[in-house]
Amino acid sequence: MSETAPDSADGNVDSNVATGTGDNSFVVVANRLPVDMIIESDGTKSWQESPGGLVSALSPVLEKHQGCWVGWPGVTDEAPEPFRTERGVLLHPVELTQHDFEEFYEGFSNATLWPLYHNLIVTPEFNRSWWDAYRDVNLRFATDVATVAAPGATVWVQDYQLQLVPGILRQLRPDLTIGFFLHIPFPPPEIYRQLPWRNEMLRGLLDADLIGFHLASNLRNFVELCRGYDMEVSGEIKVREAGITITLPNGHSLGVGVFPISIDTSAIAATLAADTHHESHGELEQMHHNMGSPSTVFLGVDRLDYTKGILQRLLAFEELLDSGALDPKEVALVQLATPSRERIDSYRTTRSNVEEAVGRINGRFSQIGRPVVHYQHRSVTKDVLMRYYRLADVMLVTPFRDGMNLVAKEFVATRADSSGALVLSEFAGAADELTQAHLCNPFDIEDIKKAMLQATWGLKNNPEAMKERMSAMYNQVMEHDVDLWANAFLGALGVLEQKHSV
Repeated sequence: MSETAPDSADGNVDSNVATGTGDNSFVVVANRLPVDMIIESDGTKSWQESPGGLVSALSPVLEKHQGCWVGWPGVTDEAPEPFRTERGVLLHPVELTQHDFEEFYEGFSNATLWPLYHNLIVTPEFNRSWWDAYRDVNLRFATDVATVAAPGATVWVQDYQLQLVPGILRQLRPDLTIGFFLHIPFPPPEIYRQLPWRNEMLRGLLDADLIGFHLASNLRNFVELCRGYDMEVSGEIKVREAGITITLPNGHSLGVGVFPISIDTSAIAATLAADTHHESHGELEQMHHNMGSPSTVFLGVDRLDYTKGILQRLLAFEELLDSGALDPKEVALVQLATPSRERIDSYRTTRSNVEEAVGRINGRFSQIGRPVVHYQHRSVTKDVLMRYYRLADVMLVTPFRDGMNLVAKEFVATRADSSGALVLSEFAGAADELTQAHLCNPFDIEDIKKAMLQATWGLKNNPEAMKERMSAMYNQVMEHDVDLWANAFLGALGVLEQKHSV
């Protein structure tokens, strides 16, 4: 049954809030600003730019166009004044209160939208006060963007926390060209329609000029949803192009395309090159020795999130040890679990279940001084992470649902010698590109076990075939890096801007 098409953004926004006096012709807006607060030993606070894949990909564009990045600096109730990086990029902080953090970020973004968009792995909470906070914060972000953007500027909005920003910006600044990219999956329409504020959310998205998704399946879900509102849909799905056009009853049209995100391969190569000094001191060998010198090292690197399937891979590992398929004297599993959203109940439950499993497995199969599972619940630096990638024989990436999963691509990017194997969930976006991985159904422990055994057997008994598989994945990742992703999206957005200006 079709629904009434959402209109343009409603009239709750004061059109005089922003005057468009900024001089930034390109603006990135994301929930998080790429900065960290540094607290010195004497209590002095300062702000430091934090590198990352998205920052690296967009910095050249931001520098070229005297661009601006709008986002939250990562701490509540305080924010620095806008400042420029050494490369001339303006960082414009949006301050969030503790109330904003709890209701907009922990609440609506991560206890409502996150589980809803990940196909209801846990039940989303629909809280009206959280929705009010989400609208208020999105208005604040949009108002700041409208203030810093130059006339006719291009604005690129990032991810699920800011889905109302395109609609508000369209009302505040109709002169802007607006792109939106969703970094997580978009659910089937029957799941999305559970959201009580589905019309308002969709209306906010549809005022963009271009919407990008990682996968064709995400795009199809979105297009099917729009067809349910009797919108006109034309064209065909294209990768790295806006192949689909959606036309609203009010005449506004927008492009929709598939733009698979990737990693900053040059930064990984630089980190690996810099780490050769450490290798000369035998640090990798020492790490391996500290694990008991296992013949096979399995590695998991994840945020401690219920979508990542960490418990299921631990259970699969336990059953392989129990059956004798893996010898606890010959194998080790390293699980690096970065803390994530620890105040949310479902995340606390996930941590409890994972750590209980780690303790049980080690109690059953470890020897004194040699645990069979090496578990760490804290972040590691990038250079240390690279060493773990290189130390691993088999990478385990088994999420129930993931927009892309860049850990899988990072691991592959460290395998210039074509060594190692990747066990990958078929429900990770990366599975669409890394087809030579050992794919598995993360909901089926038997299937995870099968993939793990295939990987270990192949490395031991068919090394040439395994090298061919890894080489193909390595070439795919190196040829399709984060620069290609950013350039493809912005190129498609530029094409749409030209069409609209004719």
